[in-house]
Amino acid sequence: DQVKGVLTLQGDALCQADVNLKMPRNNQLLHFAFREDKQWKLQQIQDARNHVNQAIYLLMNRDVNYQFKTGSEVLKLMDAVMLQLSRARNRLTTPATLTLPEIASSGLTKMFTPALPPDILVNFYINLNKLCLTIYQLHVLQPSTTKNFKPAGGSILHNPGAMFEFGNQRYEVSHVHKVECVVPWLNDALVFFTVSLQLCQQLKDKISVFSSYWNYRPY
Repeated sequence: DQVKGVLTLQGDALCQADVNLKMPRNNQLLHFAFREDKQWKLQQIQDARNHVNQAIYLLMNRDVNYQFKTGSEVLKLMDAVMLQLSRARNRLTTPATLTLPEIASSGLTKMFTPALPPDILVNFYINLNKLCLTIYQLHVLQPSTTKNFKPAGGSILHNPGAMFEFGNQRYEVSHVHKVECVVPWLNDALVFFTVSLQLCQQLKDKISVFSSYWNYRPY
C-alpha cells in the first residue's frame, strides 16, 4: 500500500522507473521517476551474461573437426564450463551485500526527477527470478542521541533501526519498503542454467564410467 510504481526492464537495463511513495508519518505522496536521458544497468545481469559468454567461448574455441583425445580432456572442459554457468546462476540468485553509505553514494540516487529527498534511499537488485525495489526512509540522528551509534555493515536488505554515517551526518533507517515483481525470462534463465549444468554433469558421469572401464579392462 505504501509503494506503487512501474519499472521497465530491457535486457540488463532499467530504462524506465516511475514510483509513488506514501510517507507513513503524514501520508504525503512522493512521486519520482527516471530522467528521460537515463538508464540504470543491473550489474548482476551483465555479470551473468559475461559468464555465459565465457562458457560459450570455452565450448566453441576449437576447430569444427577437433577430436578430443582423452576423457580427462573432456572432464577438464566440462569443469571449466560448469564453473562459468554456476557463477552466472549465482549472480542472479545472490544479490550483492551493500552498506547504506554505498547505497547513498550510488549513481542510482542521481537518476531521478525530481531529485530524491535527502531522507530517501533507493536500491534495485535481482533476486532469483524477481526484480526488487527497496526504499529506505531515514531520519537524522541528533548529536544527543548518537552515543549508542553503531553503523550497520553490508546487507542485501537493511532493517529499521540500522544506522550509518554519510556526508558528516548520522542517520537511522525508520521505514523499509520492498516490492518485487517476477520477470518471466529470468525464471526461464534459471531453469536453463539448471538443465545445462545437469547435462554437463551427465556427460562427466558417462566419461568417468568409460574411463574406469578402459583403465581396468584385461589385456
